[in-house]
Amino acid sequence: MGWTLLGAGLLLALYTLLRHGLRRSPPLRDRNELRGRTAIVTGGSSGIGAATALELARCGARVVLATRNAPRGEAAARRIRTETGNEEVLFMQLDLASLRSVRAFATAFLRQEPHLHLLINNAGVSAGGTTEDGFSLPFQVNHLGHFLLTQLLLERLQSCAPSRVVIVASRAHCAGHLRPDTLGRPPSGLFSAFQDYCDSKLANVLHARELATRLQGTQVTCYAVHPGFVNTELFRHTPLWLKPLFLPLAWLFFLDAAEGAQTSLHCAMQEGLERFSGRYFADCRLQEPWPPARDDRLARALWEASERLVGLGGPGENPLSAPAAVVQ
Repeated sequence: MGWTLLGAGLLLALYTLLRHGLRRSPPLRDRNELRGRTAIVTGGSSGIGAATALELARCGARVVLATRNAPRGEAAARRIRTETGNEEVLFMQLDLASLRSVRAFATAFLRQEPHLHLLINNAGVSAGGTTEDGFSLPFQVNHLGHFLLTQLLLERLQSCAPSRVVIVASRAHCAGHLRPDTLGRPPSGLFSAFQDYCDSKLANVLHARELATRLQGTQVTCYAVHPGFVNTELFRHTPLWLKPLFLPLAWLFFLDAAEGAQTSLHCAMQEGLERFSGRYFADCRLQEPWPPARDDRLARALWEASERLVGLGGPGENPLSAPAAVVQ
């Protein structure tokens, strides 16, 4: 038994050394590269969002952490200001599970901030549930809330162009299925929460595709990214019976948050990506998504259904005050 434990310990130590030794170092970026530019990072208080916000702040950007939890958001902003020496990092409250909150955030931001150059739609959840607007929790937080936020801020992005929108999707989009007439309703079945998450990630990739089509000629470009399999709080809702197996595997094989942020940062900052607007990136490289994520008819149908569900698209209406549709 003693030799078995010793062998297992040595293998674990060797794996850890190899994993950390073979990691690619993040690219060195100019600390003044983003000076004078303003960025919003949703879900910026922890995980990939916090790592993304930290690097943007290091490069001199004014960074708004748009998160639901005020104490955590304020603490994250303080931590980033201290670590980077950049005093232009602030928290603003945003709850993507409430379309009312999305509109309130957009109203406050547009009143308070004259510029917006980078919108990083990063926040996400994998847990099941229903929002106050009557939609499934993953689909609203991961897609509908970000769809509405992007639309409400689009005019500001256009006025500050060149500007970019980065949508954090996932390779899980390959298991997604979308029917525009049933959007926002949780799927049925044993693994409904997982299917809901996959559906929302397919919506993310299609959103970027259709947004790029509609923004041609505006100098606002957008990108969908797969951050990799990252050990973040996204998995905090893993069933209790699965955690003893899942958590060690996540620590051993998943990326950390700073590694997971690299593709978002690449699409936010790398020069020369404008011709790839609407495309899908993984591991800081252009990749082809699953065929349904390249379906332009589905992308257009998703856009039109999303507009209806969040209360946009009516002639002459104020998008900051329009009510959402009710899911039956």
